[in-house]
Amino acid sequence: MERTRCRRDFVKLSAAVGAPLALGLSPVPVAGLARKDQEDPSFFDVVRTRRSVRSFEPTPVPEDHLLQILDAARMAPTSGNQQPWKFLVVREPELIERLKERCVEMSLEYRRSQGTTVTPEMEVSVRENLEGGYFSAPAYIVILTDNESRYPTYNHWDGPMAAGYLMLAARALGYGTVFITDSIPDQVTKEVLEIPDQYTRVCITPLGVPTAWPESPEKKALGEFVVYDRF
Repeated sequence: MERTRCRRDFVKLSAAVGAPLALGLSPVPVAGLARKDQEDPSFFDVVRTRRSVRSFEPTPVPEDHLLQILDAARMAPTSGNQQPWKFLVVREPELIERLKERCVEMSLEYRRSQGTTVTPEMEVSVRENLEGGYFSAPAYIVILTDNESRYPTYNHWDGPMAAGYLMLAARALGYGTVFITDSIPDQVTKEVLEIPDQYTRVCITPLGVPTAWPESPEKKALGEFVVYDRF
């Protein structure tokens, strides 16, 4: 009897990723959901309304929300329960500025390597696009895996699972994310954030309140993906 009751309590707590009020937290209003769902969005509402967000308000992410998002990420499935993750949270404005400036430098270097004449106007444009886009968020999370984990050859599967959980948890609380690989290069985060060689980056994501939620892109019909029993 006691085991059954404990299991019910665990299920309720696990469901709190999609119901922040269950932990006494107030979610940021979720666009596209009914009023009731803003207070207690279902898991499927969260999945349906997650978007790749590229422009953010400067509003800080409260520490309790950040911790709940990270806690959800660590609950992702993992090979042999090895849990090879490391979540590097970046909130210092000086570091975010250095990340942005290094991205500007690399973008201009690439243009020069392609034979493009880089003008002052072009440099201003590149910087403004980054400031109003990826680098407009108040916080960033670098999702890493540990090369010295128990089963390192499985890290390339485990890492994206944690990223997916993190992004859904962020959406449940009303925050936007986007899975970034090339736009903020691995080399930039490694240099600026002094990431040891022991870790491999999965992605970096901004975290914040979107300036607007992007419209849902057209999705293929479910029937195009599903095969039963055999091809």
